[in-house]
Amino acid sequence: MTLHPKTLTDMALAPVAAEIDLNLQRLRDKSPADIDYELGLALDRPLHENTREERADHVLLMALRNVERHGWQAAITEDGSRLHLSGGSVTLDLGLGDTVMRYIEGGKTAAPRAETAVA
Repeated sequence: MTLHPKTLTDMALAPVAAEIDLNLQRLRDKSPADIDYELGLALDRPLHENTREERADHVLLMALRNVERHGWQAAITEDGSRLHLSGGSVTLDLGLGDTVMRYIEGGKTAAPRAETAVA
């Protein structure tokens, strides 16, 4: 089933999501320490309390940097794994990636992901 835009806001979803995803690519596949450094450099705003909420806010600010949202609202999900876009007739979740999720949860010293054994 093909979804067709129902509002003008819906027509802007693809370019908004693509721009946000391009911004998130700068953070994906980096270590939590490198994510912390990249956020500090790009936002020119150090973490004050280094809480989970503040780290999620910084990731969100980076994701939305220089993006014209055309009425779409964005938020990091409670589990810290996705960026949720809402405001049109549909919603969309963009995956943040494993290291970004671990950074939100544990900061720049977050433990590396446990390697899975291959049988």
